[in-house]
Amino acid sequence: MDSLIVAAARALAAGDPIGALNRVALRDDPPALALRGIAMAQLGDLDRAKALMRRAGRAFGPKEAMACARCIVAEVEIALASRDLGWPAKALDSARATLEAHGDQVNAAHARHLEIRRLLLIGRVDDAERLLAALDPTPLPPALRTVHELVVAGIAMRRLQSTAARAALTRAGNAARHAGIPALTAEVEAASRALTSPAARLIARGKERPLLLEQVEALLASDALVVDACRYVVRHAGTVASLATRPVLFALARALAEAWPGDVPRAVLLSCAFGAKFTDESHRARLRVEIGRLRAALRMLADVTATKQGFALVPRAAREIVVLARPLEEEHAAVLACLADGESWSSSALSLALGASQRTVQRALDSLAAAGKVQSFGRGPARRWVTPPIPGFATTLLLPAPLPGD
Repeated sequence: MDSLIVAAARALAAGDPIGALNRVALRDDPPALALRGIAMAQLGDLDRAKALMRRAGRAFGPKEAMACARCIVAEVEIALASRDLGWPAKALDSARATLEAHGDQVNAAHARHLEIRRLLLIGRVDDAERLLAALDPTPLPPALRTVHELVVAGIAMRRLQSTAARAALTRAGNAARHAGIPALTAEVEAASRALTSPAARLIARGKERPLLLEQVEALLASDALVVDACRYVVRHAGTVASLATRPVLFALARALAEAWPGDVPRAVLLSCAFGAKFTDESHRARLRVEIGRLRAALRMLADVTATKQGFALVPRAAREIVVLARPLEEEHAAVLACLADGESWSSSALSLALGASQRTVQRALDSLAAAGKVQSFGRGPARRWVTPPIPGFATTLLLPAPLPGD
């Protein structure tokens, strides 16, 4: 390997893409193409970076297995940065195995971290945590240790473990400073802001207030009966009743919880559950049926009693009833929550992350675009959606991930 390639690689490792390009910008040999691709990725030109990495991979050929594997890992990282989550996981796994077989443990660990980050983005937190537990960060260089601790913090945030998240972010900050790469330090600082931004809203006794992540954690550990509008469950002291697939029942439960300790008139419940502006006997009969179903679903947690005006929710053991709501609530809040990280997403990646059909996601994006809340660039499969980060709240509770007890 010649001196220019070595110097360019060192510049990239130090977070200096311009310095790397100054050394290899006019070269078209495979190592130079790969380094140019990494440099363009660091500068934010992801489409050009992906094209360069593919050229490099083809130029290396099958006889240079380790170089090809590194190109695959770099291409996957570029895809992850552009939130294109549909890349073949088997190709990355094969590349990681090749790197391990050739003794390149650092790049093999990097490939594993990419796989874990993808699992985290699509809500497979258990799988991400299992793979992460098998990695020892001790021998990793500072930059990769930073990535490792950011993943640890991400899992802890989705588990609502604020103390563990804060400790991981502290370790990530120390590793980033040791690495001396400003972009890594900025990423750690951005992740840390999630702990100081509202993660949800508490609605109780007709009032509401924002909650930080640690306050949400404390609420779920308290003696309150929580109607959780972030995960569509009702929970108390480790007992969880999921209403995620029963939207009518959850709408009734939330309306009753927001009115506690008072009751809710039947006309209000009909409007909340069915959107009915004009009601007749059939609507009232259906309400009685749904109230019976809600009683059965919540039988371990609360009772639904009839009052003169309507119905009231009465906890069995809890001292109070509260509603935990998203910090931002609108028709397509989940889509906006994913886009709030400031990265560009494909509709297929959003579909994977949200567990919805791609057509449903596309309709939501079209609606948001018509309202001026998102914008797209590119055409066809290369089309990406982006929105400026929504200031003032964290997306932890909006992203797809199970809460304790789910």
